[in-house]
Amino acid sequence: MKYLIKAKIEVEGLVNKHDIIGAIFGQTENLFGEEFDLRELQDRGRIGRVQVEVRHQGTKTYGEITVPSNLDRVETALIAAMLELVEKVGPYKARIHVYDIIDVRAEKIKKIIERAKEILRIWSLEKTPDLREVLREISESIKRGEVISYGPEKLPAGPDVDKSDEIIIVEGRADVINLLRYGYRNVIALEGARGKIPDTIIKLAKTKKAIAFVDGDHGGDLILWELLRVADIDYVARAPPGKEVEDLTGKEIARALRNLVPAREYLAILERKLKGKPEKPAKPEQPKPEAKPETKEAKPEEAPPAPQPKPQPQKPAPKAEPVIQVEVERVEIPPSIVEEIKQLSGTLEAVLYDKEWKPVEKVPVRDVYNVLEKVEPGKVYAIVYDGIVTQRMLDLAAQKQIKLLIANRLGSIERRPQGVSILTFNDILS
Repeated sequence: MKYLIKAKIEVEGLVNKHDIIGAIFGQTENLFGEEFDLRELQDRGRIGRVQVEVRHQGTKTYGEITVPSNLDRVETALIAAMLELVEKVGPYKARIHVYDIIDVRAEKIKKIIERAKEILRIWSLEKTPDLREVLREISESIKRGEVISYGPEKLPAGPDVDKSDEIIIVEGRADVINLLRYGYRNVIALEGARGKIPDTIIKLAKTKKAIAFVDGDHGGDLILWELLRVADIDYVARAPPGKEVEDLTGKEIARALRNLVPAREYLAILERKLKGKPEKPAKPEQPKPEAKPETKEAKPEEAPPAPQPKPQPQKPAPKAEPVIQVEVERVEIPPSIVEEIKQLSGTLEAVLYDKEWKPVEKVPVRDVYNVLEKVEPGKVYAIVYDGIVTQRMLDLAAQKQIKLLIANRLGSIERRPQGVSILTFNDILS
């Protein structure tokens, strides 16, 4: 129907709706010939069923009349005027007043427009790509593409490691990617070295100005302790306390590299931090004492113990082990997950799995803490992620009853919660 005729009726007596409908049809019959009779129009589908709602108040009847019309505007107006002709219902006087004619199509169009606005709003908010996110993804894909594998150990590095007279030594692949993002192309990673510094790093430090740039936590101190004992490092840079190099902004990186500390000076600071060691073996272990003035000052300390150059790296192990040593339990990793680990390396992404090793969710590493906060305990069995096993991650995993963490590398771990196993990518891929 195209139109709805809306009218009110008042009857000076008590009647029902059938009485009102009968009065309408009876008193308008054949006013304009058979073709325009209400019954005939209804039979031909030109008007719809006349609907009446009534209520009684005292000795009077009040009602609401609705007449659907499929006629044109002029004919519909004529029907409306015919309704007002009714003067009696049964023996009682009656008055009908048409107060509105609703254009049904206009109402439908109005609803369609409102719905279209809502659809467009949702589309704009949820479906339109965020420009900043698009630019970030493009930038990260380019930077990841610039990461090369350097030396026989295939260490993650920037493309200018060979060209530059200066190198920046960081802990892992994610640190390399972050520095590349801000234009530092002469960067190379230890890739989570524990106890053995790659020979490639030692050789590069002999011929280039070497800056060690590590996380601002206890794990960073331990890595520096290992590095300064065997490699000819010139300067040390640290991330702000509690922060990791991979999470630093461009300004934070620049500030850290401006505030360089000479390696010999930092070694003295580090020895005070890691107190309890019987001797200071850092500089006597260097393979090229003639290349750096600092090594000459360190030599008098070498005489009392008279250690051999090779065994010296083993001495600090008793201090470091209580913090960084992690048990690796026997865990069966499906071949499909091993392949997933190979694909994840360098993506800075995390995959959450259930007990059947079915993916629950895939998220950027930076969002994994927020996602886990909302996860129901026991829903996630394992997390594989291109990031660092930190104390915060371990504590959250224990809280959410997660049994296994597989990460790119280990960070600073002061305590290990019961029930959470830890593996690194190297544990599995090697």
